[in-house]
Order: sequence, then C-alpha cells, then structure tokens
Amino acid sequence: MKITLTPEVEAAIRAHATEEYPHECCGALLGREGESKRIIEQVIRLANERIDERERRFYVSPQQVLMAERRAREAGLLLLGFYHSHPDHPAVPSEYDREHALPYYSYPIVSVVQGAPAELRSWRLQEDRSGFIEEQLTVPPTRAG
Repeated sequence: MKITLTPEVEAAIRAHATEEYPHECCGALLGREGESKRIIEQVIRLANERIDERERRFYVSPQQVLMAERRAREAGLLLLGFYHSHPDHPAVPSEYDREHALPYYSYPIVSVVQGAPAELRSWRLQEDRSGFIEEQLTVPPTRAG
C-alpha cells in the first residue's frame, strides 16, 4: 500500500510532535483511498489521554475515534488511520503499538530526537495481527505559485 501525505499534513504532524515533546502526540488521518493507495488530506489532533508513561505511550478513547469518524464523514473523507510520535526513539512500531493497533488503518510514526522531528515512516498491521508491514510513504513537493 502506498500512502501520500500532502505537504500541509506532513508539516502538521511534525509540528504536533514538536509541541508535545517529550510526550507522545497522536492524531487522526482523513483522506481518500484508491485501489492500492491512500491520500491523506487532513489531520485532526487528538488528545493523548494516557495518564502515565506519556513519553512512551498514547491512548485514544472511543469517543475521540467517533468524533474523528464524524468529522471525516462531514468532510466527505474517510478515517484512514492514526499518527503518533516516538520521542527519542525510532519511527518503528513497538510491541505496545502492535497490541493496540487494528488492521486496515495506516499508522505513521514520527521520531522526535531531542525535540526536533526526524524520520517519518508509515505502517499497517497485518490481518493476523502478527506484525506490521511498512507502507511506501511519499510527500509530493509543494507547488510554487
């Protein structure tokens, strides 16, 4: 699966990760889906509702997921996944991420190194939940106007 982030979406994810450092940030991805590709057009910042270990974990309540689904519908888009940050860790899913992820959704992760956003990679949980497959992530260049 290929996933494309608009430059504005990429910038929004990186800004959110920077602002929340040293805690994990999280948000919803809204976009369109084709046969083998996804185009993410909007993000919704979500609250990390985790009370402890916020530097290494995040939690999104069902209420926030329902709100994201409603906002996607209102915009004529689909809820296609959730992004989060890994403060001072690689942009690779953890075992905790695997245990809490669902198949179908895309899971971009941005590594934040000493407060600065770094590598951004996207993952999708396999149907049998045994692990993640990396998605081909692209961000087209901004158009000069």
